[in-house]
Amino acid sequence: MIDHSKGSFFGRRVGKPLRAARREIFEAAIGRLQPDLGRPAPADLRDMFASPVDEVWMEIGFGGGEHLLHEAGRLPRTGFIGVEPFVSSLAKTVADIEAAEFGNVRVYGDDAIKLLDWLPEASLDGIYQLYPDPWPKRRHWKRRFVNPVNLDRIARVLRPGTCFRFASDIDTYVEWTLAHLAAHPAFEWTAERAADWLVPWQPWSGTRYEDKAFREGRKGHYLEFRRC
Repeated sequence: MIDHSKGSFFGRRVGKPLRAARREIFEAAIGRLQPDLGRPAPADLRDMFASPVDEVWMEIGFGGGEHLLHEAGRLPRTGFIGVEPFVSSLAKTVADIEAAEFGNVRVYGDDAIKLLDWLPEASLDGIYQLYPDPWPKRRHWKRRFVNPVNLDRIARVLRPGTCFRFASDIDTYVEWTLAHLAAHPAFEWTAERAADWLVPWQPWSGTRYEDKAFREGRKGHYLEFRRC
């Protein structure tokens, strides 16, 4: 059995208290939208969704939900599982899901490694991690989500030929990610030209963290790795 108790890959989970109206929406919907990891995962993840879907993607750390919701609206036949442990962001996105009446989105409000370990082997058609916390101090590098053990987890749940997509504006984390993925036998970088990692895959909706990076003069890097 995998021990989930040793550390986490995120910081604080609770910000300001939720407003009463948002808390009411959140409490009414989260039981329906969040997978119950106390039960076995469905053999076919498409069965998790209220709407019929043809494939299933995961977004690890969806923040304000901008990308997750954009993709869910753009691709109604794709199921999305969004992971976000920060309660305020999770509650905001749950309210947006309810308002849009998306039947192709599920959310999980805890550490992504628990969900990855629960999912069946080769059950996902893609994974995003966009602008994660880079944990820039050396003593915190062990908290970076991209590491050999978590790449094993990601490789296990991705179908062969599908992709792990990563975006960041922090050069050291981009270099870290490239080095770790290059060393992992289950992945190959899909870049064909020098500029490929400077241009987001299309269509691209962006995130609030990307907007913040641009305002502060940093540029994004967009990496795609194919599961061999």
